[in-house]
Amino acid sequence: MVLDGMWNKSLAAVRSFGRKGFYVTAGERTRLATAIFSKYCSRRWIYSSPVLSQVNFLTDLEAELKAGKYDVIFPMEFSTQVLLTEVANRQMIEKYTRLPFADADLAKKGNDKAFIMQYARKRGIDVPTTYMVNDIEQLAVIAKETAYPVLIKPRNSSGSRGIVYVKEKEELLTLYLKVHKEYPFPIIQEYIPDGGDVYGVGLLFNFQSEIRASFVYKRLRSHPVSGGPSTLRESVKREDIREIAGLFMKSLRWTGVAHVEFKIDPRDRKPKLLEVNPRFWGSLQLAVESGIDFPFLLFRLAMEGDIEPVMDYNAGVRCRWLIPGDLLHFIKNPERLRLKPNFFDFNTKDDIISLSDPMPVIGRLSSVLMFLYDKEMKHLLHG
Repeated sequence: MVLDGMWNKSLAAVRSFGRKGFYVTAGERTRLATAIFSKYCSRRWIYSSPVLSQVNFLTDLEAELKAGKYDVIFPMEFSTQVLLTEVANRQMIEKYTRLPFADADLAKKGNDKAFIMQYARKRGIDVPTTYMVNDIEQLAVIAKETAYPVLIKPRNSSGSRGIVYVKEKEELLTLYLKVHKEYPFPIIQEYIPDGGDVYGVGLLFNFQSEIRASFVYKRLRSHPVSGGPSTLRESVKREDIREIAGLFMKSLRWTGVAHVEFKIDPRDRKPKLLEVNPRFWGSLQLAVESGIDFPFLLFRLAMEGDIEPVMDYNAGVRCRWLIPGDLLHFIKNPERLRLKPNFFDFNTKDDIISLSDPMPVIGRLSSVLMFLYDKEMKHLLHG
């Protein structure tokens, strides 16, 4: 069972299992969901919102699990994953199926940028200079001592949601209070200058927190252009970054999948840890295309108890999120006609577009309607 069928990563999981002949149920709170349109989706299940109607969602879920005899359940979004891995909910779910994800309390720590920055710094991992604010009165001191520009970042958010760029001291208090109103006590973080590549590391750990798969990619384009979810990426070999990420997550006693992001600081050429995504990540399809099928490996881990490590993959594979991510990047980038790689290289693999499974494109275009009129979806898009 694959939940949160709206997202590209959910489609990647559905296709992974479907192509291997599995019976796959894809679920979402609406029929206008990308993964539900896939030909590899055996059953389309519509449930109550796990965000707005948690009790009803859990009731729906238990009824489906009782009837379906599922081997493994995959919550693909962080909010769903945390809900399912709360102690009482996990106990209910594991009466019927397997849930191979880290416990909710640990996942919440992994999603907290303040915790991650402090924890990484204590372990000697390079991070941007970061200020933790516990009292608004601290801002006057921070404003004087920090170097500009800086970023204000919510402690708990994904992508570029809630992140604000501060050019000078005079802006800090006003902009901080604006973010604080929606995301209490965000962090203030040094802005790493342009000129350094951004890397993502996908990881899989067994139940003893031993690494069982890892994968590194470089971000080539994103939306928004200034920074956000990647719209074009390429698999690469960076053993230094892979080792840092693996040891860091192992020290947290991690189980299941996680994603760690780094940016190369052009001033000293060192990779600086930016954040942890304690869940499946948006560009999951690139890993599958490159030879590391994280959904299937996690399934095997759940069913077999452990698996042999899978560390080898093909470098130089590119995959993009054309609709609408890379299109929006192209439209909003003033250098659009000089993009490298060329925007019009249609030999690049895609998160959604597939000649052998074309209908998810219709699902993605239909889902745009959800973002236009649905309050919950608007919140997910804009934070």
